[in-house]
Amino acid sequence: MQLVESGGGLVRPGGSLRLSCTASESTFSNLAIGWFRQAPGLEREFVAAISWKGGNLYYADSVKGRFTIARDNGKNTAFLTMSSLKPEDTAVYICAAAPWAPRLVALDNPQEFNWGLGTQVTVSS
Repeated sequence: MQLVESGGGLVRPGGSLRLSCTASESTFSNLAIGWFRQAPGLEREFVAAISWKGGNLYYADSVKGRFTIARDNGKNTAFLTMSSLKPEDTAVYICAAAPWAPRLVALDNPQEFNWGLGTQVTVSS
């Protein structure tokens, strides 16, 4: 299964963006989806995750109250809506799929996740 991210771009501080993660196969609906980000020179970090039915949501403390994760299994797509963006949110945002959301949260054996290639988000005035 391939994952393709879209929706990144340049936005001013305080602005909003919505990222999409679209899967090539319907097995998407049986997998938890996570969003991660990686800034230059830094390690990849967990941002948000959603269980396969969408009933359980998980967020990093740094984005709670500003970012919202959602999914539409009928469209094989997950979303990350980002608001009140800050310059420190600048990074490549990458989605990943795994059987169980807590594994995404903990980055438990990330080599076993199904990763997309990422989309750049730049927050700058």
